[in-house]
Amino acid sequence: MRNPLNTFPGYALRRAAVSMMADLTTRLENTGLRYSETAVVMLIGANPGIAASTVGRELDIQRANLTRLLARLEEDGFLTRELLDGKSHAVALTAAGQELHDRIAAVVSEFERSMLDRVPPEHRDHLLPALQALWR
Repeated sequence: MRNPLNTFPGYALRRAAVSMMADLTTRLENTGLRYSETAVVMLIGANPGIAASTVGRELDIQRANLTRLLARLEEDGFLTRELLDGKSHAVALTAAGQELHDRIAAVVSEFERSMLDRVPPEHRDHLLPALQALWR
């Protein structure tokens, strides 16, 4: 069958993204986190004391959704929030949050390695810059 959609880079990108996110979601099941929570934990782990609003902007998470997500992570004992300036909060991982961060970082690293293994070697160095050019 001829599928004209297969000639469109946007279609190929969407199919690749859906496939890769399904794979990553499966790999993250043992952590108990969804992808959005994983991204938040990884970003906070790399930037202890980051403003919650900066997390939302960097990950493109709407304020109301981020507030609920941070509350869940705090309730589960993975992060702490500290008032910065009367309305902004700094967020940091607890010891349990750092352990979780290390577990998910290992899962994500293995996923990334596996994903790149599927890309022909001559294209690997260009993949990330090409993808970033589409959204930055």
